Amino acid sequence: MENLIAQKVVEGIHHLYGESLQENQAQPQKTKPDFKGDLTVVVFPFLRASKKSPEQTADDLGVYLKENISAITDYNVVKGFLNLSISASFWLEEFKTISTTENFGFAQNSGKTYMVEYSSPNTNKPLHLGHLRNVFLGFSVANILKANGHQVFKTQIINDRGIHICKSMIAWQKYGEGETPESSGMKGDHLVGKYYVEFDKAYKSEINELVNSGIEKEEAEKQAPIFKEAQEMLLKWEQGDEKVVALWKEMNSWVYGGFDVTYKTMGVDFDELYYESDTYLLGKDLVESGLAKGIFYKKEDGSVWCDLSSDKLDDKLVLRADGTSVYMTQDIGTAIERYKNHNDLNGLIYTVGNEQEHHFKVLFAILKKLGYKWAEECYHLSYGMISLPEGKMKSREGTVVDADDLMESIVADAKEMTQERGHIEGMNEAEKESLYASIGLGGLKYFLLKVDPKKGMIFDPKESIDLNGNTGPFIQYAHARIQSLLAKANDLGYSKAFTDVEINEKEQGLIKTLKDYPVIIAEAGKNYSPALLCNYIFDLVKEFNNFYQTVDILREEDKSKLAFRLQLAETVGKVVKSGMNLLGITVPDKM
Repeated sequence: MENLIAQKVVEGIHHLYGESLQENQAQPQKTKPDFKGDLTVVVFPFLRASKKSPEQTADDLGVYLKENISAITDYNVVKGFLNLSISASFWLEEFKTISTTENFGFAQNSGKTYMVEYSSPNTNKPLHLGHLRNVFLGFSVANILKANGHQVFKTQIINDRGIHICKSMIAWQKYGEGETPESSGMKGDHLVGKYYVEFDKAYKSEINELVNSGIEKEEAEKQAPIFKEAQEMLLKWEQGDEKVVALWKEMNSWVYGGFDVTYKTMGVDFDELYYESDTYLLGKDLVESGLAKGIFYKKEDGSVWCDLSSDKLDDKLVLRADGTSVYMTQDIGTAIERYKNHNDLNGLIYTVGNEQEHHFKVLFAILKKLGYKWAEECYHLSYGMISLPEGKMKSREGTVVDADDLMESIVADAKEMTQERGHIEGMNEAEKESLYASIGLGGLKYFLLKVDPKKGMIFDPKESIDLNGNTGPFIQYAHARIQSLLAKANDLGYSKAFTDVEINEKEQGLIKTLKDYPVIIAEAGKNYSPALLCNYIFDLVKEFNNFYQTVDILREEDKSKLAFRLQLAETVGKVVKSGMNLLGITVPDKM
């Protein structure tokens, strides 16, 4: 319909005023909710051709379109806006297409391939609340890109080397007494994180002792014995010391086992894993090559830099004077390594907090200077930090909100809420536990995804599982209500097969909203924003609830109308389930 209207607008302007237009100058848009109509044509671009007022131009065009498009039943003019009303029969035909289209909303194969990086944790501590936003955001964006017809590889780079893991290793050697995940009953990532906190306690204590002995704090931080031991351990690791490497492998294996459990609870996965211990030397050869080509330059002290003045950025160090690489060097090498592994890669999406915005601007600028065209499509999926009502979190002090603990707590809250409300009769214990997890984790994911990624947010666990308002459980409950309705209709032997039927305004409104689903998926993919999809599903559910409360579906005496309404409810349920699945959220059939 949009294309047909655009075509007829072009014909109309030529017929009425003898001027030529392109169809992209005449594309209609959805009529705003406050005005009568379905589609709106903005006529201001046509005033030069008409040499008339906006109102008269819109009126001329409205008469022409109504005469030449049978589906247009009426029009109204508001200043320079021509609002067109489309016939109910058109919307019914649209619904027939929507309800019978397999994977409605999903695009055909685009031929493009993307890689989405998310999580990318350190191996010295368990995942926390900040990681939850990161992981759910990256996983959902990957799903949305797939729905847009792209091939997608989900990946992470695990930061498994460096001074941070050495801190946990030293503390475990000093205070661990051989403790393991098996002997302690702790998840491996929690156990290693425990010793990261122990290191920080001992480190602060030693700093205080040195300061009290008269040493300046800055110097005390460098001279603290436990810190120097960690530095020495890192050097031994880089030199391949057998004992250090063996302990490093063992403690990292504990962490990986813990991460696997957490990811399974989250309901997320990865297609490929990269490890910093494998990639930290990547990029050095590229720097030498770039230096020879004049892309980089060397300072007198031997350090190598990239001139980014043309990109309005400060020059960036890419190799230290002693020949060692920096994080940027590693990231350049890793990006190119990924491209080599997937030579048809069109772009990389990095899901990383907004404190790294400058880093990624520099990374992408350097990749472009190195001649990689795909760098144009690389994107930093920047997101704001999460805080709690009490304030920020600090991992070194052990005051972070642990991801496992949070998920366990929120599922427990969902269990309590569900048991208080009832409606779980006939479920066995396994089904009940699955329902509690679905509600709790669905509420958590939706709460973290419904906010525009760029915005910071305060997380409220209780609010996330509220059955009222813009929450995951509110949407899940609507889906369960639809399944209950369809089950009753099935028990009563009602058919969902219909032919032609008169549909009311509320039914037309639902069909119009359903028709937007492919557009929303495309916009969410283009903007890397699951929040757009969240808001769409919420609006669809609100509209359905309003319809459900004002129309008694199962008591409708007209069998054709009854069948249509059941089919409409079923289609809404399918779109809700499809959209929530893209967010990584399951929707129960009973709740």
